[in-house]
Amino acid sequence: MDAANESSEGSPFILLGLTTNPSQQRPLFMLFLVLYVAGILGNGLIVAAIRASPALYTPMYFLLAHLSFADLCFTSVTVPKMLANLLAHNRSISLAGCLTQMYFFFALGVTDSCLLAAMAYDRYVAIRHPLHYATRMSRAMCTALVGTAWLVSHVHSLLHILLMARLSFCASHQVPHFFCDHQPLLRLSCSDTRHIQLLIFTEGAAVVVTPFLLILASYGAIAAAVLRLPSAAGRLRAVSTCGSHLAVVGLFYGTVIAVYFQPTSRYEAERGRVATVMYTVVTPMLNPVIYSLRNRDVQGALRALFTQRRISGADS
Repeated sequence: MDAANESSEGSPFILLGLTTNPSQQRPLFMLFLVLYVAGILGNGLIVAAIRASPALYTPMYFLLAHLSFADLCFTSVTVPKMLANLLAHNRSISLAGCLTQMYFFFALGVTDSCLLAAMAYDRYVAIRHPLHYATRMSRAMCTALVGTAWLVSHVHSLLHILLMARLSFCASHQVPHFFCDHQPLLRLSCSDTRHIQLLIFTEGAAVVVTPFLLILASYGAIAAAVLRLPSAAGRLRAVSTCGSHLAVVGLFYGTVIAVYFQPTSRYEAERGRVATVMYTVVTPMLNPVIYSLRNRDVQGALRALFTQRRISGADS
């Protein structure tokens, strides 16, 4: 084993976080604590409501439950460590811890991407082929879509981590980020990183850009169908719903593409941190509001869930 590898294995990484200014750390801690709790509560309630309500045992809510669960886990991979580092003096993380965090971050992020595409396809079938919806979106089909999303995401993540684990870090171990993301780590490596960057632009594009294009195509077909609706109120309501969905999808994919699909040499730490906050904290918090909490069926299921718990508590 060479000296570079010994250095990379023996020395922990130091996560510099969102800021090194002490006066900004506590306000940022409170802000992201509120956002994190809101995201956890929102996604957790969606999962609980869908599991508890037989009326929500439909393909759309089956996919939504998996999206909420993935979002809940996705934020928990990075935000608790970020919050701890905002108050702690020791911001170190071992190489093994760094790679583990990176593995689950990639896996859950790609799962999100695939599930968003599956949900867009579900809405496309419901609007464009309503008579065939039950057969095209059967339970077996939904299970296959979700299973594929989880499988593809973990294979993708494992491939990245196996390559990252072979790198040597012989320069500074200070990571200008709030978690172990591969772009700032590649900047610290003294190994040849061209093979990893090639993987990002090829295999990475397949699991990020392809779902994004499928979502745009699905919503384009939905928009064409909506414009043919006879009711002006129905068209306005559908456009409002699709618009909010596309806004969150655009925020998620736009920031992901801006961060990862650029050469490492052009990566800017400050801009990268801001963009990363958008898809690691903001969009997982917005997804429950955009996709479900405004839905009357979900609102009814949540009321029933809380009412049942109050009754159970009173009986006990």
